[in-house]
Amino acid sequence: MLDLTAEIQIKVPFQDVDIMGIVWHGNYLRYFEEARAELLNKIGYGYFEMKESGYAWPVVDARVKYIKPLHLQQVVKVLARLVEYDCQLKIEYEVFDLESGERATKGYTTQVAVNMVNNETCFASPKVLLNKLGVS
Repeated sequence: MLDLTAEIQIKVPFQDVDIMGIVWHGNYLRYFEEARAELLNKIGYGYFEMKESGYAWPVVDARVKYIKPLHLQQVVKVLARLVEYDCQLKIEYEVFDLESGERATKGYTTQVAVNMVNNETCFASPKVLLNKLGVS
C-alpha cells in the first residue's frame, strides 16, 4: 500500500492574519486544503482525477482544534494523513512550528463520494480510489 501521508510548508503571509498579526481561524482550513491536495496528488487521485473518474468528493465535516496561535511570517509544517477510506475519506491534520517543532493545531476533514452523473452519495468508496490506494 502507498504512504498515506503528505507534508507541506507554509510561511504565513500578510493576508492570512488579523490586526494582531495572528492567523485568522478560517485560514487553517485552507492550510488543511493545501496539505490534502498534496496528499491526493501523491496517491494519484487529485481533483482532476476525481472529476475524470466521475466522482465529486465534497467535505461534509471539518474540525479544527486550535492549540497555539500562528503568526505573520511564521514557517509551519502541515501534515496530512489519510486514516479512513472505506466509506469516506477522513484525513487528519497537524500543524507544527517548523523551528520549535511545537504543535499549533490539529484537526480533520471528512469527504464522501458523490456520483456526478446522478448526484447520489455513495455509501462505499468507489473502486477507482481503492485501486489508487492498492487495497482492492
